[in-house]
Amino acid sequence: MKNPGHRKQVVKKQKDGVTINNPTPEPRRVRKVMTTRAGGVSRAPYESFNLGDHVGDDPAAVAENREHFARVLGLPMDRVLYMEQIHSPTVTVVNSSMTSPIEATDAMVTTERDLALVVLTADCVPLLLSDDVSGIVAAVHAGRLGARNGIVKATVETMIRCGAKSAHMHALMGAAASGERYEVPADMVRDVEQHLPGSSSTTQWGTPSLDLRRGLVRQLMSMGVTAIDADPRCTISEDATFFSYRREGTTGRQAAAVWMPSEAWT
Repeated sequence: MKNPGHRKQVVKKQKDGVTINNPTPEPRRVRKVMTTRAGGVSRAPYESFNLGDHVGDDPAAVAENREHFARVLGLPMDRVLYMEQIHSPTVTVVNSSMTSPIEATDAMVTTERDLALVVLTADCVPLLLSDDVSGIVAAVHAGRLGARNGIVKATVETMIRCGAKSAHMHALMGAAASGERYEVPADMVRDVEQHLPGSSSTTQWGTPSLDLRRGLVRQLMSMGVTAIDADPRCTISEDATFFSYRREGTTGRQAAAVWMPSEAWT
């Protein structure tokens, strides 16, 4: 991840008796983490690192997985916020006084340090946004309906109202359903394409499909967000790596999290 506006410090090293000025970046101000389905305690069909508490998994297993996730992030459980994702275009500005899950929202924005924002997915696009110059981050659940109805655009606009600049933003998209496998009716493709240009695609067997990541990249760039990274893997295809609702029906959820460690802002 590139950090726009990132200052550099000069570290002097000795090599063959010669002092070398070696510019190295300061610690990154923003952390972005994405999980796979491996490494947890949940049993089939949720094996094993399921972080979704709304899919029918054993609550004790989900709690243990979430506790492990918080430890990996280096944060207390109450500093890790989840959402009640409903495929809406709703964005919520959050802080540590709020209780997880944040109700009826599909994106969270914060300016607070040491507060991780988490999005859960199993084919939808997980999107993490940051402006580490202004100190503003966001986590977005961009499913078909949310993406079609402008959840990403609304999140970027909310970040800007909080003081961010699109030119300073970095976007990271995780694994999601790909255009090669995300088959949907032709009228649905036309509808999404009308609202999110660039999303129209074709499966590997020649039927209409959606590539939401491609449409979202186009939308982000139209808003001035050009530092974009995307995991190209398809959740439907990667059966050993990711949960996929379209492939399995009853299944778990992987997570994507973004936060700003306080020590990186001193």
